[in-house]
Amino acid sequence: MQKTDVLIIGGSAGGLTTAISARRNYPDKVITLIRKEKQVLIPCAIPYLCETIGSTEKNLISDEILSKNNIELIVGEVRSLDRKNKVVNTIKEQKIRYEKLVLATGSLPVIPPIVGVNLKNVFVVKKDVRYLQQMLKVLEKAKNIVIIGGGFIGLEFADELSKKDKNITIVEMLPHCLQLAYDEEFCLKAEEELEKKGVKILTNNIAEKIEGEDRVEYIKLKKGEKLEADAVILGIGVVPNVKIAEDAELKIGQTKGIWVDEYQRTSDQNIFAVGDCAEKTSFFTKAPFGLKLASIAAREARIAGASLFNLKYRNEGTIGTFATVIGGVGFGVSGFTERKAREEKIDFVKQEASTVDKHPSAMTASSKIFVKLLFRKSSKEIIGGQVLGGPTTGEVTNIIAAMIQNKMKAEEIIKFQLGTHPALTPSPVVWPIMEAAEKAMGQF
Repeated sequence: MQKTDVLIIGGSAGGLTTAISARRNYPDKVITLIRKEKQVLIPCAIPYLCETIGSTEKNLISDEILSKNNIELIVGEVRSLDRKNKVVNTIKEQKIRYEKLVLATGSLPVIPPIVGVNLKNVFVVKKDVRYLQQMLKVLEKAKNIVIIGGGFIGLEFADELSKKDKNITIVEMLPHCLQLAYDEEFCLKAEEELEKKGVKILTNNIAEKIEGEDRVEYIKLKKGEKLEADAVILGIGVVPNVKIAEDAELKIGQTKGIWVDEYQRTSDQNIFAVGDCAEKTSFFTKAPFGLKLASIAAREARIAGASLFNLKYRNEGTIGTFATVIGGVGFGVSGFTERKAREEKIDFVKQEASTVDKHPSAMTASSKIFVKLLFRKSSKEIIGGQVLGGPTTGEVTNIIAAMIQNKMKAEEIIKFQLGTHPALTPSPVVWPIMEAAEKAMGQF
């Protein structure tokens, strides 16, 4: 029987980052990572395989990072977990005894109960190299592509595929695409950018049936319309992959993820869970929270990796910070949107500011940037922000996230110390985050 101090199940963002963090914090421990995939994809870049990246081979995480950190890799699939004896069994009858175990088993794509969902050329977004290679071959030949689901994955696929000579249609059941992530004006902007590129968007609509003899030919919508389709992408979302945890009778949380405490420990103190398989709690309300992102997985992994043998870092809750780009326009959000703040019955102050991301605007490749900030009225603390802009959108969003995490008040944001440069940032005179905070001070 093989023995290891730390065993990590899963090799994507959560598992890989846990392994590296554990090595940095516990240099003398034996660390082993087991995963079923021979090759590991960068999951967030999957939509960009269609055009920008071009092939799965260019979207792989190198195993060199494991060998450089003296982390043993086993390619195999875990069949069961014996918590009493602290042993993991693989489908090839290999037994591995651990001292500490980390579950980073990720998530599985949602497959809706639609008639015809099993027809050929109907795809989910799997983190599987061979599956995606087949999908790319079909998408390359397809003329009419229907994307069911208007979230991040759906819109990013639509944006990429619109670069080719194809008829792209998005079917979304909500009134707007990206509605669960952004306020309405941001959703409208994303839809506008896609429609400029010829993408047809059908909101307030449900795909009722997928029709075809052997492979997909049509999508029948609930409102009666029939869409011709050579290929379908299901971008409805994901669910936590918790089978190993459930079979081992670990506690499962309200959002169907593995319950964890503030150190990422499960109901078994020798087992941790990170990433999409683990339940999150809200930074603001401390209520269970279902958001699943690679950035969140990596953060949880650093907490778990450092706390395996000595509790070091606490997880104070998930803020929810993410960004995308549609039609060359960046969309960022961190924390509460107006819609979410109202749902939580929070009395808030809203302010906006806009400028260009270089100064003066005549600088090469300058882009407009728009920022909206929300502050809790009672305390003046920033609780959310959204950004529209160019290539700097992601980092401006990250600055807002840092301010939220540190519970900065509007007057502290006004005094925020930053560096600027004509080719890199907005002018210090009209830096949009500070502009919005200064305007907000007049409303408290």
